Amino acid sequence: MSSASNSAPDGTSPERGSRSGPEAARMQGHWLLARLGKRVLRPGGMGLTRRLLAAAAPEPGERIVELGPGVGRTAELLLASRPSTYRAVDPNPEGRDQMAAVLDKHPGAKHAEHVEYVVADAAATGLPDADADLVVGEAMLTIQSDEHKREIVAEAVRVLAPGGRYAIHELALRGDRSPEELDAIRKSISRTIKVGARPLPLEGWKDLLTEAGLVVEWTGTTPMHLLEPRRVIEDEGLLGAARFWRAMQRTPGARDRVRAMRQNFRLQGELLSAVGIVARKADETHPARRAGDD
Repeated sequence: MSSASNSAPDGTSPERGSRSGPEAARMQGHWLLARLGKRVLRPGGMGLTRRLLAAAAPEPGERIVELGPGVGRTAELLLASRPSTYRAVDPNPEGRDQMAAVLDKHPGAKHAEHVEYVVADAAATGLPDADADLVVGEAMLTIQSDEHKREIVAEAVRVLAPGGRYAIHELALRGDRSPEELDAIRKSISRTIKVGARPLPLEGWKDLLTEAGLVVEWTGTTPMHLLEPRRVIEDEGLLGAARFWRAMQRTPGARDRVRAMRQNFRLQGELLSAVGIVARKADETHPARRAGDD
């Protein structure tokens, strides 16, 4: 998952907590996976990311903003569309070098007039009004409070030009469970990944976007199998998966931690899924269309 602010949604610092035991036992889950070499940190994997971007349909010459770019895996796909500008927004300056390496080696970056890494909160990017045709954010709204979710979505709407699209890829809960059961699931996930997790049901994610004035045009779902061996191979390739598993074995505390995360996701089973949504900022040339899964 990607970070959108320098602290967890409940206000705690990433460094806060027990200092005993191996570092891998204390790190936020997404940073641990990234350190072990996992490049795809989205709940629906690259499969859902590709479906999401196909639905968002970036075209050559468009202006793209990515919120919480993580280690740059989606950036590579976005740059392949040959945008006129690409801006990655993340509050963590330590990600700049990793993103720079992605941008430097990707041929799509050479076709963009302007490529920039912006160190800023996703809710206050500092970017101009109506200066993007596509805003993409993956695995970052889930770890925000409800208020911060609304602030980030409002910022995406502000940055989008009329007719522009906002594409998100997040963790979702089943909507046919009681509030108490859903809250228990959120707390269980948060304890395991060591960062506050507040996923919404699919309808809750759609409501979040429509209440901000966006028109939902596409939704897609897939099982939440982020750490299942088959998904790891699909996302990272055989060589990348082997490197990840080798690093996990060699890093003190990492094997137990990754196993605990995988077991927790399995325990939640059918209650968890990954969801992708594309919503449009309305204008006269883009009337509302009914959302549908592909």
